[in-house]
Amino acid sequence: MKVAIVSGSHRQPSQSIKVAKLIRRRIGERFAGAQAEIIDLGGNPYPLWDQGIWDGDPAWTERLAEPKRILNESDALVVVSPEWHGQVPSGLKNFFLLFGPKELGHKPGMIVTLSASEGGSYPVAELRMSSYKNNRLCYIPEHVIIKHVESVLNDDPAQNDAERDTYLRGRIDWTLGILNEYAKALRPVRESGVTASPDFPFGM
Repeated sequence: MKVAIVSGSHRQPSQSIKVAKLIRRRIGERFAGAQAEIIDLGGNPYPLWDQGIWDGDPAWTERLAEPKRILNESDALVVVSPEWHGQVPSGLKNFFLLFGPKELGHKPGMIVTLSASEGGSYPVAELRMSSYKNNRLCYIPEHVIIKHVESVLNDDPAQNDAERDTYLRGRIDWTLGILNEYAKALRPVRESGVTASPDFPFGM
């Protein structure tokens, strides 16, 4: 299994990249032969979508070559999103405009959201509502919401709320196990050719 992990925060450093790195490590530890690469949106590296993408602008082609490679090679996607003002960050929404069914179509997606306090549910709803439409990403039924993220999943145990940290690590591992099974199950769907249709390039 190859997994692309999107760290959706613009901040540098961020709690999102902390969680993304933990998930990458757990994928390597739990699944024999599995590989995971992170696409870090820290610093907001991709400009807003513009017509040049569809027109084959060489600057866009060069800019997107590496994330496209990671996504094309992946069997699954993990989306790590903070909650900013009850929303998904704009750079992460832009990500779903920049990449389409060739990179994401009919691959399982796992949502992980973060909050500095008691939030985290709004980004789950927002991602499930719209971010899959034209790229055909298939979000799995399970997701992970990490509340009070600064007090869990740190490398130093002294910085963690021990009870909540143990629960969240277990929940992440369990959900990754489900993602792994969906990744195996959806690969034959993509390989079958039934998902490719020039007549219906966009979702309804």
